[in-house]
Amino acid sequence: MLPPLSPNLLLVLAFLLKTKSVSSTALVLGISQPSVSRSLAKLRNALNDPLLLRSGAGMVRTRRGDELVGKLAEWVASTSALLVENTFDPKDVERRFRVASTDFGVLAVLLPALPALRKAAPGISIDILPLTHAAHRALAQGDIDLAVSGLEHDPSQLHGLHLFRDRFVCVTRPDHPLTQVEDLSLERFLEHEHLSLTVSDAELDRVTLYGGRKRRIAASVPYFGLAPDMLRAGDMVMAVPSRLMAHGDNAQGLAVRAAPDALGHLDYWLLWHERSHRDPAAVWLRDRLSEHCRTAASEPLAEAA
Repeated sequence: MLPPLSPNLLLVLAFLLKTKSVSSTALVLGISQPSVSRSLAKLRNALNDPLLLRSGAGMVRTRRGDELVGKLAEWVASTSALLVENTFDPKDVERRFRVASTDFGVLAVLLPALPALRKAAPGISIDILPLTHAAHRALAQGDIDLAVSGLEHDPSQLHGLHLFRDRFVCVTRPDHPLTQVEDLSLERFLEHEHLSLTVSDAELDRVTLYGGRKRRIAASVPYFGLAPDMLRAGDMVMAVPSRLMAHGDNAQGLAVRAAPDALGHLDYWLLWHERSHRDPAAVWLRDRLSEHCRTAASEPLAEAA
């Protein structure tokens, strides 16, 4: 059996057999001629063959050298091809993306872009997974490729692309007492029992906490799809992003009004980890999603590294 040869030695052998010259091989590989000569000695000993012989002013390959020159040339070419970045074409992509999002993120970001995404890249699939407070960990571990989030994130851990800024609206049943209030203050808003939307409510809880008041949470749901029937059946009030009420039948049978200014706004982001920062397919998906949001949003996009 032949002793194992390092890739460096094989690379030297490939160019030696191709150029039939120690000096030319040294020049191509950027190493010294003595180093190439030492490598040739090791190769001769390992393969038990001279490989190259002196003939006049130059060198000629032995029969063993002739047998190896083509195989080594193919090895060098295929190895180099591994490091060459192919031109990205979405039509050729066969890829399943895993995106963490709330139902609001799906309605506001993913759903509007989906027809164009599927048309441009028919080979992609998008798996939508629940957005959790540990999304940064899932991104770092590669469990998800992208997160659509209204939660605060640490720019030192994740890349982020700002999609849009939305305001909150107050949603109740049509005959709820708050519908009779002309100027809805934070105090009046907090007098009533609330239906909590688990993820986006992190922003509301921050605002009310700084104001020294707590909401009275009567019930909580992870997705807005469960909320309308609960609101219609009881006296609860809910604060949600305004875009959520602009989709489909979400507002049917409900009263929607502007929420107190003190609740501020909600910024929505695309988040991803450094591991996929330069992935051409992931870059393409992020660009397409932000493009659709940019068309609909009044706020300009901002990027945070």
